[in-house]
Amino acid sequence: MKLFEIYEIANGFAPKTLSDEYCEKYGAYDNSGVLIDTGEEITGAVFSLDFSFGAIEKAIERKANLIVTHHPAIYGKIGDMRVSDFEPTDQKLIAALRNGISVISMHLNLDAATGGIDESLANGICLSAGAGTRSPQNLQMMHTLSCGGYGRAYDVERTPIDRLVENMKKTFKTERVAVYKERKEIGRVASFCGGGADEEAVQFAVQSGADAIVSSDFKHHVITLALEKRLTVIGLTHYASENYGFEKYYQKIRQGISIPCDYYTDEILL
Repeated sequence: MKLFEIYEIANGFAPKTLSDEYCEKYGAYDNSGVLIDTGEEITGAVFSLDFSFGAIEKAIERKANLIVTHHPAIYGKIGDMRVSDFEPTDQKLIAALRNGISVISMHLNLDAATGGIDESLANGICLSAGAGTRSPQNLQMMHTLSCGGYGRAYDVERTPIDRLVENMKKTFKTERVAVYKERKEIGRVASFCGGGADEEAVQFAVQSGADAIVSSDFKHHVITLALEKRLTVIGLTHYASENYGFEKYYQKIRQGISIPCDYYTDEILL
């Protein structure tokens, strides 16, 4: 397959225009899309949340010459690349180029897309609360876009906090969940995939009537602010909060791709 053919399929589920819209509307920065194009016909693909050495090794092992990531392979400015420098981004980019590996990254657009990573996090929390596959009820969105958005508050089946957390560990395949309890039961949640929990997120959670805020990479002052507002704080690892949704994205895309596809998980980060 041609790289542009695969990108069209990937973009169909999470349009790059959503990233552009999000950045313009909310003052964010992103670098999604085709980030490395070796010009070669694509014969195999590896999907990985991160552009990691493990993902590159998996691609080489499987003789795949495309890696599709969530987190951008190239995020900030790169002035030059030197293999001898202690700069992992340089080393990974050089390794990919040496092995003829192209890279597509789908970041904020996939966070915000309908059926994307932020929505998948909310669905996984509802599932963990015992609501089966029911979609979030009484949904409110913090950052709305023309389609989809980021940051969600919604009702879940009222559940004891300890049970919810244990079920979340199973759903998101992680043992690392930090909990700061303010309530014994949870009936409404505000969730933000990745590291989206900031002061604005706490304010949104409070105004939306949430009992708990779920995200990752919480800063200390955000945790204390949430607790002062009587919110229970549930912290997944960044990886666990997003890998769940990215794997679902992979399952959708692979159905339309006529080449071998593999999914790589950095288990240590779950």
